[in-house]
Amino acid sequence: MVTDGYYKIHSFRVEAYLNYSFIYVEIIDPGQVVYVDSGLDGVVGKAVILECGSTRPDVYIWGFTQPGTDAIKAVVYDFGKGPKLQKLAQSLGDIQVISGAASLSIERLPLAAEGLYTCQALYDTDQGAKLYYYYIHLRVLVPVSKPNILLSDASPAEGSSVWLRCGLENGTEPLFFMWEHETYNGLVSTISQGNRRVFNMTEVTRNQTGWYRCGARNQVNQEQSNSIWLDIIFGPDIPQIHVTPYSITDRGYSALERQTVSLLCQAQSNPPSQYVWFYNNSQVYTGPQFTITRILRMRTGTYACQAQNTHLNTRSLKTINLTVYYPPDGSPSCSVLPAMNYSSLNLTCSWPGGLPSPSLRWTTNLLAQAAEGTNNVSVLQSGSQTSNNSLFTCLGMHPALNTSTQCTARAWSPYSEPVCSAYATGKNQYLLLSCSWEGGSPRSIVWWEGPKGEGRGQGVETSNILVLRSNSTQNGQAYTCYAKHPLDTHTRTCSLRLEAPVLLTQRSVVSVFEGSDVQLTCILQANYPPVNQIVWFNNRRQEVIQEVQEALATTRKYVLRRAAAWTNLTVLETDGTTDNGQYWCSASNAVGGTEIPVTLLVKRYPMPPNVTLVRLVYSSQQRREVELEWQMEGEGEGGEGGGLTGFILERRLEERQEKRSSFSPWKQVVVLEARERVHTLGNMTPTDTYQIRITAVNHRTLGHPSPPETPADPPFSAYPAVIGAALGGMLITTIAAVLLFMYIFRNCNNNPRLHDMLFGMQHSWSRENINLPDDEVMGGVDGEGGATEHCPSPSQDVDDPWTAEEQHATRVAETST
Repeated sequence: MVTDGYYKIHSFRVEAYLNYSFIYVEIIDPGQVVYVDSGLDGVVGKAVILECGSTRPDVYIWGFTQPGTDAIKAVVYDFGKGPKLQKLAQSLGDIQVISGAASLSIERLPLAAEGLYTCQALYDTDQGAKLYYYYIHLRVLVPVSKPNILLSDASPAEGSSVWLRCGLENGTEPLFFMWEHETYNGLVSTISQGNRRVFNMTEVTRNQTGWYRCGARNQVNQEQSNSIWLDIIFGPDIPQIHVTPYSITDRGYSALERQTVSLLCQAQSNPPSQYVWFYNNSQVYTGPQFTITRILRMRTGTYACQAQNTHLNTRSLKTINLTVYYPPDGSPSCSVLPAMNYSSLNLTCSWPGGLPSPSLRWTTNLLAQAAEGTNNVSVLQSGSQTSNNSLFTCLGMHPALNTSTQCTARAWSPYSEPVCSAYATGKNQYLLLSCSWEGGSPRSIVWWEGPKGEGRGQGVETSNILVLRSNSTQNGQAYTCYAKHPLDTHTRTCSLRLEAPVLLTQRSVVSVFEGSDVQLTCILQANYPPVNQIVWFNNRRQEVIQEVQEALATTRKYVLRRAAAWTNLTVLETDGTTDNGQYWCSASNAVGGTEIPVTLLVKRYPMPPNVTLVRLVYSSQQRREVELEWQMEGEGEGGEGGGLTGFILERRLEERQEKRSSFSPWKQVVVLEARERVHTLGNMTPTDTYQIRITAVNHRTLGHPSPPETPADPPFSAYPAVIGAALGGMLITTIAAVLLFMYIFRNCNNNPRLHDMLFGMQHSWSRENINLPDDEVMGGVDGEGGATEHCPSPSQDVDDPWTAEEQHATRVAETST
């Protein structure tokens, strides 16, 4: 029981401080004071409950002791009349006393609320008053804030030292720090844990590049910083070069010609490297990938890639050798050559060039094991054991080619026999003996042997020419050519015998009538070597040259016809005065010469018979044409040449000058055939006087001309004139009589008596009316306005004296008139 502020408790006294004044409570029955000491953690801004016993005491006083001091200041008390908050409570947060208890509830706990809270609790129990001291040590904890990282160098060079500091603005110790590292690939690892804020890295490496973050933790919470990038600068390392397509050899990389080759350079570096390519120490490209499209063999060489770190100004270099493989040009070449004195075959297969060298291998029809090699491979084979026309194949391979290639060679002997011939130089100074054995593979060997050993041991392939100085002593000498082939076990031969030319002619004496063409023949019977040409000389010992004769084609005298073994000379239009005589045919070769004569006799044709003009008269009085007739006096003695081939007709004109007259020269008018005997000569001038003669011709031989004669005038005749005049008179009279009769008949009305007298009267039934178109017209005119009177009238009974035949004749006559 409390009276006037005093507790009367048995033998116990309590001191309390209220309002900074001491209150003394006297406890009549004092006992043992209970002390309860505890600690409590609160968080700034959060709520905390300070308990003062498990049951509500009867009297309690809450006091607060600020850390670092000893004074206890009252916060709230309750002496039975309800809790009373003190001013101090305002600085300690939002303090409330929990209803039904002595516990304090502090909302939005401030940092200043940290300290020692003392609850003096007095309990009135059956055993007496109990005094409890509850000591609560309240620690106000501050949660850690979000850390931030401070980096000594964000881009350190590899090998240098770096520290990272995890900074906190708030946080109650003790603090716990944890460092994490995240790589490029997202792999996270813890690299440090402890109470150290600073993380030191000595001699950093590129592997430590990545994201770094720190975590801070205390009793309240934990926070993690944002990641920070640590960029380790390094490199460049030695570059790595990747060649595509990939092909490596003992000498480096290789590529096929005309392939597209890609060179990729990669060097570890931060920041990334810049790349420069060099070919044979010359810069060719900038960039990591150097692509060569359709690379050529000339691009073989050294390729270097230089990587550069512009941040560190460091460089590194890698060099490779690139060899461009290319095949040899074309395809392998196969050949079969003679060997061992033309007793064996040497099979040679070559394919020069290329990189690397191509591989070659002989196959098929080999007597020995197949031979292999590069660029050139040969194999020997016995000629006598090899079949004729054998085919050998050589296979060639090269890595730059997708498929193999091949060549073939065939061994065969010549089909025919050796052929020998001889010819001389232009002026027969040297004699050339030729021997050839064409065909075969390999080529055969040929050589000459003369009577004095000429050419022995001087064998050459296929064809051999032995040169001898021309000499007449070689006439009749024999030379032999020998030929040998690896597939032929026998030696073949052919021989030549040298001979001077021999000439023949069909006729040594040739006769011909003049004016004809004659051919002189010259035949080469035997000669070796052949002569260059057969030469003809004319009767004046002049050489007949074909070219000159052809150039003078209009006046040429000779024609040459040539062949290999003959030459004919044709003399054109022979003339007895210039072409008679001896002609010579000449020929020579390197071992001698000869000539033969041919005599030409040119004969004249016989004299033709004489001709006499038997008639020469003008055909009319106009004197423009002359009619001729002649006859032969005899056939003449034609003999071998014949007697007559034609006639020549000539005329000349009389020219008068001052009482003197003369004749112009004879002029040939026409040439007539031998069978003609009559001819009419025109184009004569009537006022001129002519003389005409005719001459018989036998080829080129002229007969005696006929005596010249002057054409006579034609004789006069009256008979034709009289007959013509009589016929003309009769015709005129007949026409006049017919016209008169027609007039009388048509005008019978005007002259009826004359009409009746001439024609008489006819019955109407026996007379035929003649109605001409003119009559109808006249009748129509006369009949206008009245009846028409016809003469004679149809009703008149007059007999017509004309018969029907006469009337018809009359109509015909009128029509013709």
